Amino acid sequence: MPTSVEALKTLKLSSADSVEGCLDCLLKALAHNNVETSEKIREMGVLAMMPALLSAQNSCTPKVANIIAEVAKNEFMRSPCVEAGLIPPLVQLLNSNDQEILLQTGRALGNICYDSHSLQAQLIIMGVIPTLVRLLGVHSQNTALTEMCLIAFGNLAELESSKEQFASTNIAEELVRLFRKQVEHEKKEMIFEVLAPLAENDVIKLQLVDAGLVECLLEVVAQTVDSDRDEDVAQLKTASDLMVLLLLGDESMQKLFEGGKGSVFQRVLSWVPSNNHQLQLAGALAIANFARNDGNCIHMVDTGIVQKLLELLDRHVEEGNVTVQHAALSALRNLAIPGQSQSLAGCTINIFKYFFEKLRADAAEQLGTNAKLVERLVEWCEAKDHAGVMGESNRLLSALIRHSKSKDVVQTVIQGGGVKHLVTMATSEHMIMQNEALVALGLIAALNLDCTEKDFVAANLVQVLHKLLKDEHSAPEIKYNSMILICSIMGSEPLHKEVQSLAFIDVVSSLRSHENKTVAHQASLTEQRLTAQS
Repeated sequence: MPTSVEALKTLKLSSADSVEGCLDCLLKALAHNNVETSEKIREMGVLAMMPALLSAQNSCTPKVANIIAEVAKNEFMRSPCVEAGLIPPLVQLLNSNDQEILLQTGRALGNICYDSHSLQAQLIIMGVIPTLVRLLGVHSQNTALTEMCLIAFGNLAELESSKEQFASTNIAEELVRLFRKQVEHEKKEMIFEVLAPLAENDVIKLQLVDAGLVECLLEVVAQTVDSDRDEDVAQLKTASDLMVLLLLGDESMQKLFEGGKGSVFQRVLSWVPSNNHQLQLAGALAIANFARNDGNCIHMVDTGIVQKLLELLDRHVEEGNVTVQHAALSALRNLAIPGQSQSLAGCTINIFKYFFEKLRADAAEQLGTNAKLVERLVEWCEAKDHAGVMGESNRLLSALIRHSKSKDVVQTVIQGGGVKHLVTMATSEHMIMQNEALVALGLIAALNLDCTEKDFVAANLVQVLHKLLKDEHSAPEIKYNSMILICSIMGSEPLHKEVQSLAFIDVVSSLRSHENKTVAHQASLTEQRLTAQS
């Protein structure tokens, strides 16, 4: 048996008849010491011979591709493989009918392009995605080829540029069909790893729903929900997370909602009261997604979903699963808040049809007069270790007041200690949160100034408003609503004194020349009010 060096020399000089023996020798040498043999292949310029050997497409072709796959396991060999022009002939070989050639070619391309987005993007431009999808369909009985395709899909799907090409193929049907056949956990996981990045695309989301992926996911949930095996717990999480991801697309979400009568919607609804934290989380997130549509909200509020979410929150008071709490709060907020565009005043919502307004106001009032929920929200407003929960809690507290416009809700929030958190929310770095807080505070002042007077003083509301008005970076909406709130609190003697002590009239007067006419007009009205009560 010749040594690897002798084989390399022979390969460079040999006729076609002796090539195969040299290739066999190189494969054995690579199996014995891959790094050393790869270095010799590079040093002796053998890579330059490979394109011609690949193009010949004979009995040697799979061995040539196998050698390339082996040397490309080494990072230092990948650039030389590219420079030798190996990618174009390898891509051409993906059109072969020989399964061994396809397998070794896929391995070679995968190893050369491993961890290189630029090379993977080049493969996408060269059209490998439709080719690989076709191969998956034709050779679905070949386990090794199937796994090669899935690995390639998983890598390529991470690139945004791949999504359009994937969407133009029948990848959804092929993956769902393949998933249905799988029994082993590892094989399902491989498919999940492809589905997750693909499902980020809205077009592919809908294709996956149409192909029946949701039914597969529900089956996985049913099979794993009562198991405590690690692999089943992991699969349950993956399946339910993927279900929620599919609901992020507007079309796919509506298709699964089916007017609130869809079997998928009903099944997901049953997850909320389950005893499995992962399903509770997925159920709450799913409801939050369904609630992005106003019509869906009407149906869900009408069928008592609010109570189920409240009960879920109650369950986690003791269990303390912050992630589930966060999801439930997001769902409640979406149910309590209609799609809206705030006017410059920021203190009214869009006018909806009467029945819709009534249902939504009812939902906000139902939540806002629940003392236990409000107390819990106030607690979560202080959850500094969980910024997401803290932010959602503040916004929900504000939303309950803004959309119920109810004196009872305001009273519940005051008694629950929520006023100070709304004042703090008015200092947020996010303009939307500032505005939501100011509108809620304005309603509190208008509906129950007497009861909240002490809270406003303790929370330094007047100083906060003074700072917002003086800040040249404050948005027009913020300045406008700050002045509205100043006018609302002037009926309180201690707050009135604070306004006078900070010389608000000078700050407000300077805003009369503001470029925003609405702000300038409100500044004139506020100045008149301050002057009259000075």
